[in-house]
Parts: sequence; structure tokens; C-alpha cells
Amino acid sequence: MQRYLCGHAGGKDAVRLIDDCLTQIGRVPADANLGFVYATDALAADLDGVVEKLRLATGVERWTGTVGVGISATGREYYDQPALAVMLASFPESAIHAVPLQRDGVDGFIDEAADWLRRDEFHFGILHADPSNPATPSLIEALAERTPGAFFVGGLTSSNGANLQVVDGVTEGGVSGVLFSSEVPVVSGHTQGCTPIAGKHVVTSCERNILIELDGRPALEVLKEDAGEVIAKDLQRLAGYIFAALPITGSDTGDYMVRNLLGIDAEDGLVAIGEIVGHGQEIMFCRRDGNSAREDMQRMLADIGGRLDAEPKGAVYYSCLGRGRYQFGDDSEELKFIRDALGDIPLVGFFANGEIFHNRLYGYTGVLTLFC
Repeated sequence: MQRYLCGHAGGKDAVRLIDDCLTQIGRVPADANLGFVYATDALAADLDGVVEKLRLATGVERWTGTVGVGISATGREYYDQPALAVMLASFPESAIHAVPLQRDGVDGFIDEAADWLRRDEFHFGILHADPSNPATPSLIEALAERTPGAFFVGGLTSSNGANLQVVDGVTEGGVSGVLFSSEVPVVSGHTQGCTPIAGKHVVTSCERNILIELDGRPALEVLKEDAGEVIAKDLQRLAGYIFAALPITGSDTGDYMVRNLLGIDAEDGLVAIGEIVGHGQEIMFCRRDGNSAREDMQRMLADIGGRLDAEPKGAVYYSCLGRGRYQFGDDSEELKFIRDALGDIPLVGFFANGEIFHNRLYGYTGVLTLFC
């Protein structure tokens, strides 16, 4: 299969959505051996039947995917309705290995996959993870540490109900996905949706996720100074606009991970963020900015386009649920950016509750991977 096969549809019941997707896909070639399926959470109750019907209709046994409050396809975003996006791909059988659901630890999987993992020094992986499982970050970290040459992308399931994932069948509660050996060439990149508003600060006093002092000054005082006079006078305006950013040590691109501000203590000058921090760690404050998000999206797409050696066969895209219609507009503008830059590449994905790129958990980012 040279070009992956893709179908997507919305606004109908599960049976008609499946039929529409299969009609767009057309004849399934004999070498198709992996299916990607993303469904809006409105289809959660039907997901078992959806996956089974797709399996029977296509003959493809191996599936990966999840539900989202929104899903994406080539040039299209679906929200607030039943919707389905399906992509069929072909890989060398020796080059793929499913990651069954990992809830508590990864020892069993690593032991089971040991022979396959030893065959290669590099492994690309797509992971879907449950945001309600407190072990999720450590599970992703453990998988990365014990997978040779790991480079993982993916996202945390987003749902108004059950956090369902697909790994052959439907499951929930942990981390699942699929690994690829270096036989499968990929090009991957990510784009930020938040922009630093000042320079870096050093954490000089903290307690777990509570910033007490930055640069030897009360943390809230520094935050107010960076955020500007207007917001400093009305701290309620911080919510959903100002965030913490943790620079990634050793990054030659100035990369950083965005975390929410969870609360402030105006009396003691404390700031709580959504990440455990340590003394001496660097931190910045950033803001959500639609214009800079568009500019960084264009930067990422130009970078990925410049690294392509062949026409892509297909793509997956995982974007934050705070991006999409909230930062780019209601008319699928974020996905149209990708289509306009790279063409009508078969693409599926979802809007996540946190994004995975190079084994790290991000927020307010978009993560694009092209299979070449």
C-alpha cells in the first residue's frame, strides 16, 4: 500500500458513520495490517461495536486509537456530535508491535516484547493514555526508559465520560498503543500554543508544586510583574490565559512544557502549578496567543516539509483540546493549516487532554507525525 486509506464522517448514528468511512476507504488491499480509529466521546457507548464491525469489514485485526471530545481528519475537525475517523495502513509485520493496556507497571510488557525490542536500536511509538490514572506519567516514562531509542508521540484521552482506548479491542484505565521499528520511516514535530512573556526565572524556594520564591523574590510578585499591570490588578484574569512553562534542559530549540496555574495565595505570595518543581529549576510564565500559535504552526510545518525525503503515505495529529476551535477558529482552521501546507495527506487524530512528544507530556501543543 503506497498511500494509506482514510475515511471520516460526523453527525450520524454509529452504523451510518461506519458505512460512510468504509465507502470512502473503498477496496481494502490485502497488505493492510493496522487500523487507526478515533471517535468522539458521543460514540463511547458504541465503540466496541464500531471496532468489531471495522475489523470484520476490512479484515484488519490490529487497531489502535481512542475517544476524544473532538477528533480530526484531513482538513476537518469534528466536535459536539457523533463522529468517526478511520485510517488503514500497511507496515512490514516485523516492524510493528502492539502495546497492550498498561495500568500499574510495564515489566510484563517489556518481558513479553524483549526479543522484538532487542532487534533494533530505534523505536517510534504512538501512545494513548488515561488522564485519570495517576500512574500515567510514570508509565510513559518507564516505557520510554526501557524501550531502546524510544521516541513516543500521542495524547491523553479526552472525554466527558469513559476514557476509552482501542488496542485491538476496547479498553480503559492505562497506557496503550503501538510501537514501530526503524523499518518505518517517520518525520515528527510539535508546535506550541503558548508564548513566553518574559525571561526565565530560577526557583529559589518551593514545596512540591507550590512556587514560594523565584529569583529570591515572592513567586506571586514575579508572576504579576511578568503578566503586566492590567492582569496584576485583576488576578482572576490569569485563568486560561497565563500559564507556567518549564524549559527542557538541553533543548537546542528553546523547547518548554506548559503547565496550568492551579491557584495563588495573595497573602503569602505563593503560586501553585500543575507540576512538581525543584530548587534551582528554571521556569517561565507564558500566555495563550492565537497569532503566535499560528506562526509557530507555520514554523513546524515548514520544518517538517523540509525534512521530507519522500511523499508521505499518511499522518496522525494530536492537538490539545484547548487549541482547535478555541485558538484557530470554528472552521477547522488548525487542520486546514496542515492540509494547505502539506497537501491532502490521509490524516486522523484527536484533541487530547495532554499531548505526548518525544516521551514528554505537554499541554497546549500540536504533535504531527508523517509516515513516509
